Amino acid sequence: MKDLTKGNITRLIMAFAVPVMLGNILQLTYNLVDTKIVSQVLGERSLAAVGSTNSLYTLVIGFLQGLTNGFAVLAAQYFGAGDIKTLKRTVALALKYGAAVSLLLTTLVLVFLRPLLLALNTPGECIEQAYDYIWIVFAGMTVLMLYNVCCALLRAIGDSFTPLIFLGISVTLNIAGDYLFMAVIPWGVSGAAISTVLSQLIAMAACFAYMFIKYPILRVSGSDFKNDSVLLGKMMATGCSMGFMSCLVSIGTVVLQGAINSFGQEIIVAHSTARRITELFMMMFGVLGTTMATFCGQNLGAGHIDRIKKGIKISVFIGWIWCGLMVALSYTIVPAFVKLLISSDNKYIIETASLYLRIDSLLYFVTAVITIIRNAMQGIGDRITPLVSSSIELVGKVLVVIILVPVLGYMGVILAEPIVWVFMVIPLIVQIIRNPLLKKSHNSTAD
Repeated sequence: MKDLTKGNITRLIMAFAVPVMLGNILQLTYNLVDTKIVSQVLGERSLAAVGSTNSLYTLVIGFLQGLTNGFAVLAAQYFGAGDIKTLKRTVALALKYGAAVSLLLTTLVLVFLRPLLLALNTPGECIEQAYDYIWIVFAGMTVLMLYNVCCALLRAIGDSFTPLIFLGISVTLNIAGDYLFMAVIPWGVSGAAISTVLSQLIAMAACFAYMFIKYPILRVSGSDFKNDSVLLGKMMATGCSMGFMSCLVSIGTVVLQGAINSFGQEIIVAHSTARRITELFMMMFGVLGTTMATFCGQNLGAGHIDRIKKGIKISVFIGWIWCGLMVALSYTIVPAFVKLLISSDNKYIIETASLYLRIDSLLYFVTAVITIIRNAMQGIGDRITPLVSSSIELVGKVLVVIILVPVLGYMGVILAEPIVWVFMVIPLIVQIIRNPLLKKSHNSTAD
């Protein structure tokens, strides 16, 4: 548990961010290892089948993660204000309604899953494996939702280290399960999905037990689960804002995925591999965004506005240092990295994936600003501006598919995000400057 309203801002940001970053590295390392195992054990067709579901998975899971992060923003505000009674009610309602929303979403997705895969232009030779894989993953969605609620609440009270421990357990079990259910027990892509759900279930159960034993302020009783319409309204407004923000971004990605799937198996493999590496290269932006949502939430609750402004500036500076490093990697080791991941010497796939990364990484500096400001604004209660920015991304990606892809082919997909990022950042910068809360100057503790 860490109070982010007092002490040196840079040290606090780094102390909170490092465990989150290590957790992201663990998760992304698993994603890369999973890509490697599927390719090595099952071949390129199975890898293409799994890759063709990436955008749909990101859309649904992204909404649920945004919802839990929104719940956690309010929890951070109540923790910063020292309002433990409301914090406990927030925890209880987050568990209750987080599970309810995920169960509803699971039912809807499973009913319409095959039409969704067809709408995404999933290649005929891949669709059965894609269906088998993603059906199992979505069936276990509530497990992942509850695990994310637990981790988000821990981060809300400043504990970013414990989620790292349980993520490490999940990743280790997941990798072992991949080999067990694909190489030893020949269950194909279904084995990879089963491994994912089982590992998340074990990590979720252990994380909840630890949270309730370790932190009395997060320990809830039956009375805390009683409906509180005012509190629930605030939670759903903040949670849905962050969820829809992620959802709008992902819908644009789903639209692009439909175009990508139409280019055939080699492009699908190249793109899905490049996106795996992109997740690794861009992970610091998400880390800093998560950090700023909690940092701004706690400091808003405590009334330390000057600390919020300084924290945003420091986070952008850290993000830009990371951007420079990622650009350097994109122009040096990326082809070798792609070759390692796909377990193939297919020159076209390697060159295509490398080109994607080399072009997109040049605009990472803009993406860093987008992610940090968007999450910071959610942390201080601005639910509208991040949605406007995300809506621009959705519209931009749709226009790219309509205008650029028919003319430029896959190059249109590569150029889509850099073009859209430039337009997305504009309303965020304008609103963060105009925000009346941040124009105020409050006394703050040492920074």
